Amino acid sequence: MSLPNSDLTLIGGGLAGSEAAWQAAQRGLRVRLFEMRPEVSTGAHATADFAELVCSNSLGSNLPDRASGLLKNELRRLGSMLLDCAEAAALPAGGALAVDREFFARLVTERITEHPLIEIVRREATQIPATPAVIASGPLTSPALSQAIADLSGEAHLSFFDAISPIVAYDSINMQVAFRASRYEKGEQEEGDYINCPFTKDEYETFVTALLEAERIELRAFEVAIKSGVKAGHFFEGCLPVEIIAERGRDSLAFGPMRPVGLRDPRTGRRPYAVVQLRQDNLAGNLYNIVGFQTNLKFPEQRRVLRLIPGLENAEFVRYGQMHRNTFIAAPRLLRPTLQFHARDDLFFAGQITGVEGYMGNIATGLLAGVNAARLLHGQPPLVLPETTMLGALCHYVTHADMKDFQPMKANFGILPPLEDLPRKSGKRERARAYADRALVDLERFLAGEGAPHLNAAAHPG
Repeated sequence: MSLPNSDLTLIGGGLAGSEAAWQAAQRGLRVRLFEMRPEVSTGAHATADFAELVCSNSLGSNLPDRASGLLKNELRRLGSMLLDCAEAAALPAGGALAVDREFFARLVTERITEHPLIEIVRREATQIPATPAVIASGPLTSPALSQAIADLSGEAHLSFFDAISPIVAYDSINMQVAFRASRYEKGEQEEGDYINCPFTKDEYETFVTALLEAERIELRAFEVAIKSGVKAGHFFEGCLPVEIIAERGRDSLAFGPMRPVGLRDPRTGRRPYAVVQLRQDNLAGNLYNIVGFQTNLKFPEQRRVLRLIPGLENAEFVRYGQMHRNTFIAAPRLLRPTLQFHARDDLFFAGQITGVEGYMGNIATGLLAGVNAARLLHGQPPLVLPETTMLGALCHYVTHADMKDFQPMKANFGILPPLEDLPRKSGKRERARAYADRALVDLERFLAGEGAPHLNAAAHPG
């Protein structure tokens, strides 16, 4: 389909770009969406589908008193198309929202492709449009577009390294050793939503030693140059490779991604010394990803070391872990809380390139950018959401953070303004519920106010 003219150019068909395109089109804008895949590969994506999930298949907690759960509730209220697709593609994952990644991407692709006001252009965008645009090119932005953004902003990009967890075939897991359970029995299924591989202390020590001694994939020359002058924050703290975590101390994994809390090994009736969890990765239930096990080990080393995990002695690896460079802009200097570029009202940025981290943060900023682009072109003021909401707080953080230690930020209660009149002895969960309750009340008040009368009014039925 080719539209005679477009009102808005959108670059990037990932989570943020897909949501932004949909929101703008639903409000009557003719959108031209550029996606360079499959013509140009990112090195991390495997398909040409929109909203392909590269790392985990989990979109985080669904519980209302968790930061990610609060953000989902805000997005439900704001009418997120991608969250709707995610819930249609949901898999058992205890209190989290995990999806069949292929089915999810296929649903999003169908919604985008079938929208009469969205034109898809399958080629690389190498320049910043001079007309209204949303840049949602993601952390794997092509070199040409990265240079164009740098030239426009006068700022060098910031970079960090992200990593992907391995995926194994279910029928290669030894269920005589591994067992099904959710932490504290929170799973909806009687047998639990996760497969758990339990370690004794000796097994854990053997595994950590092998992990620390294993060969890693060498960084490319340009990545080495970056790393040589960067402090420990070079890796994004929320997605560290397991070998980097292990370097921080031999027990660091047992207190991190391998923590055994809330689990008991049915063979012994006791809590394991450590545990590796696997989560279902597709609807068929024949693929499982190793939760929190991002790694940059060489592929033969991954096969050797990860088969030291009890229950994975004969694991068949459908996908090995890998690491890639991610890029984001100096948002505190360049963006407003509306996600507009500081020097151009009609240019918006959204998604991970802004410094927002996590699938839901990407979707949320895409939603706001799409809504605000439509409002601007309809002669309405762009929205600044209350800082007491999770989305408002995320946008405030990435546009106001101190550049000295600016690093991608996931949804968390620590970025919200302090609560007033909270009892001093309130527990963690009670405080979280109070933050979540305040956020949803303030969002409703905002949507009911004069500042956002048309926020949810779709100009086109889609």
